[in-house]
Amino acid sequence: MRYARQNKILDIISSHEVETQEKLVELLRKSGYQATQATISRDIKELQLIKTLSSGGRYKYTAGAMPEQPLSERFVTIFKETIKSIDSSGNLIVIKTLSGCASAAAEAIDTMRFPHIVGSIAGDNTILLVINDPANVPSIVTQFNDMIF
Repeated sequence: MRYARQNKILDIISSHEVETQEKLVELLRKSGYQATQATISRDIKELQLIKTLSSGGRYKYTAGAMPEQPLSERFVTIFKETIKSIDSSGNLIVIKTLSGCASAAAEAIDTMRFPHIVGSIAGDNTILLVINDPANVPSIVTQFNDMIF
């Protein structure tokens, strides 16, 4: 539930200008997630959210990890704990996750910057990865399996 809630937090801050933890609690409740302000405070810390200046001149929460930064251990943990299965066909890899965790796991994959992944699409519990050449699929699947086990 924590990973699904944190994934929802990332979705909310990407689509709303959230200025306070109270506003985040309210938006989460509207999305069906019950959480206290203390829980949200821990989530903000774990997700490494920061406040940045919005176009309206107010401060809002944004994801703090910059692409240049090294891979957060948090992303590895999310990936390890949410993946249920990995399968492939041609130049595609399909990853099944726990319900509500595909976006967070896809973000982890994107952050890891695997060299042959052209792009990713995440639903609720499924990630579709497009690989540049079918010959590169087995090595990527092996890397994912090595991370999980």
